[in-house]
Amino acid sequence: MTNPIFFGDPATVRAAVPGSVVVIEGPEAHHAVAVKRLAPGEPVDIVDGAGLRLTGTVSAASPARLEVSVEAVTEEDAAAETLILVQALAKGGRDEQAVEAATELGADRVIPWQSDRSIVRWRADKAAKGQAKWQGIVTAAAKQSRRSAVPSVEELAESKALAGRLAGVDLVLVLHEEADGALVPAVAEAKQRAGDRPLSIAVVVGPEGGISASEVELLRGGGAVAVRLGSHVMRSSTAGPAALAVLNSALGRW
Repeated sequence: MTNPIFFGDPATVRAAVPGSVVVIEGPEAHHAVAVKRLAPGEPVDIVDGAGLRLTGTVSAASPARLEVSVEAVTEEDAAAETLILVQALAKGGRDEQAVEAATELGADRVIPWQSDRSIVRWRADKAAKGQAKWQGIVTAAAKQSRRSAVPSVEELAESKALAGRLAGVDLVLVLHEEADGALVPAVAEAKQRAGDRPLSIAVVVGPEGGISASEVELLRGGGAVAVRLGSHVMRSSTAGPAALAVLNSALGRW
């Protein structure tokens, strides 16, 4: 079984070497000791959230302080490809379910999207709070799935600006139930065009009411490709993670 992970101060984690002792305090220490019941002698990983992992053993533990003797320092390479989830705001917490699962499935970036048909609205005074909440969800999911790097949650995107936000992404896949093309052939074509160059791929997921025709056209105008996932219609919470699972297989990440 893999070691549980906890986040350390990035500067402290970066300065650690085998044989040193790293101290974790505050909420992370409380979670490790009071919730996970870690005790001296147990293995644990400390990460900086940007790809650096310390593997060690708990040397001392109290509710407000965890001390870890470092045994190994590993700089984990990021995947060659970049996977981006563009998730429309959705009611019932389905958008939050989507970004949580997407993190477990290897998403590298998450873009909240205020689509035309989103019932949920992040007004100007709520956008920063919403972004921070999603970042907290993503961080917790990265911790649960033992990721050393935490995906970034970017600022809210409006429909008119979304194509511009995705400029430079190699392949933008708009999940749409009325699309003629399928996801896997679209990825195969993009891989053929790219040759040996790693791809960046964005998956665009609409809200409960779907993506409007005008939004599809705006995205297509920016080079996006509309694709479907099989013959069934998926919920907003399911479509993105399902697409990421297929991409992981198609790209050889799994």
